[in-house]
Amino acid sequence: MPDVRERIVTAAYPMFVNRGIRDVTLDEIRRQAEVTAAQFSAEFASRDDVAAVCLQRREAIWTIGVVEAGARARGTTPEECLLAIFDVFDDWFHRDDYEACTFVNVLLEMGRDHPLGRASCEHLEHIRQLVGRLAAEAELDRVEEFTLSCHILMKGSIINAAEGDIEAASRSKAMARDLVARHQPVHASGSSHAEHVEWLQLHGLDADAFTFSGAEPERPVQSAPSAAVRGPVHADADVAYYLDFDLA
Repeated sequence: MPDVRERIVTAAYPMFVNRGIRDVTLDEIRRQAEVTAAQFSAEFASRDDVAAVCLQRREAIWTIGVVEAGARARGTTPEECLLAIFDVFDDWFHRDDYEACTFVNVLLEMGRDHPLGRASCEHLEHIRQLVGRLAAEAELDRVEEFTLSCHILMKGSIINAAEGDIEAASRSKAMARDLVARHQPVHASGSSHAEHVEWLQLHGLDADAFTFSGAEPERPVQSAPSAAVRGPVHADADVAYYLDFDLA
């Protein structure tokens, strides 16, 4: 038979996941775990202490055991694994027992300043770290920016699914694919005109306004009839783009 502490956590875990924190009472936990008040007090100081351990268990079961393991099992490349997160979500959203994200639920219920709210923020940060690791493995540009944006898509799809939109993951996956494309690195050396045009379009620039300049080979330049000043409008480690400004 499991020890007293394990019985308490096992009993409390589904209650907190499905109902939140404040709706769960100590009497319910003790009754379900079949422990006395004295036995409970010997292991935990309060209901919130049990909840904190259950949040840790949720990370092990859901973040690592379901999301990370599922995404890595479905993808053969880091990019595929990133997008596969939304395939994992799609299966989750279609389950009859879909319970939404416990960390988001607890954060909204308890508030960011409550110890359980702060713990939920830490667990959400661990999810972002997972996304960041995959983005780094995929050698995407601006990994931190990508990670924050991708996590917005993930959390947004979870909320939409809680509203009843069980196809939210597939829509979010399409947006995530565009996000991955926008963060692909671009290398100037050997790049074709078509590759430059694609890069400009991905970054929201009007590709028709750019041409190649003989003065700056393989670097797109926007020409103006009476241009007076030329300056870089984008630069990174590998490529720089120049724009002619008409100051007349």
